[in-house]
Amino acid sequence: MDIAVFGAGSLGSLLGGLLAREHAVTLVGRDPHVSRVQADGLRIEGAVETTVFPDADTEPPTEADLAVICVKSFDTDEAATALTGTDLEWCLSLQNGMGNEELLADRLDATVLAGTCTYGAMLESPGVVRCTGVGETVLGPRKGGHSEAADRVGAAFADAGVVTAVAADMPRRLWEKLSVNAGINATTALADIDNGALLGADANAVATTAAREVAAVARADGVDLSADDAAAALEAVADATAENTSSMRQDVLAGRRTEVDAINGYVVDRGEELGVDVPVNTTLARLLRAWETAHLEAN
Repeated sequence: MDIAVFGAGSLGSLLGGLLAREHAVTLVGRDPHVSRVQADGLRIEGAVETTVFPDADTEPPTEADLAVICVKSFDTDEAATALTGTDLEWCLSLQNGMGNEELLADRLDATVLAGTCTYGAMLESPGVVRCTGVGETVLGPRKGGHSEAADRVGAAFADAGVVTAVAADMPRRLWEKLSVNAGINATTALADIDNGALLGADANAVATTAAREVAAVARADGVDLSADDAAAALEAVADATAENTSSMRQDVLAGRRTEVDAINGYVVDRGEELGVDVPVNTTLARLLRAWETAHLEAN
């Protein structure tokens, strides 16, 4: 399969590199990472050790069977604009937050699939990505059910040795992922702690309450996600990625914009629309936005 990975940062580079073991892959990212991959290939270290030689460019190709979207949620519109010139059959979003699939489907003449990915990844240096943990990629139709497109894309991932499942309940899985991200990302970013620290009493109380609030909004939105299931999912991910630095904490440490608007902010906004009170997510969102105002405007 001919695959373009749009957003060759940590996760995009790792997945693109793994897929390149079996498929023709183009990593779409920024220099100097792109230039180093063009010159020397992509080195994957950590839980997976290999060197692969995908194509790499700062612009997407003119055609591909599949585009895998790994950019930050606030860059989804830019990604969609860039990909309008690419002849695509399928598009798979593996992004954080909510609403990405709808935006892509509105803008692209391709079948858009939803997905989640629990592989741990960190871009060590240009041309080098570290796999900090082997997880699973789950994908399926964005509105649920089954489709030939999901089966084809899932098979392509599995053929490349990526642990993959095709699911018929992606709306629920996206809400569950949102509950995990709302608790883990915001709490670790604000407290400056590794994911595993959320298993302790104080941090755990904040994170799991945030996750339970997300479940309440999901149920009001017609998705069957219990508070206990959301909390259990958060604790399972925190345990499995105990030594990891969450993506939002990485953003804060690097002085970059976070995805708060598409994660905790989305929970707040949707909760208001559906009449669900989410005080912990409101507090987390306000604190992160206060940090962004103070640090990003200063720079």
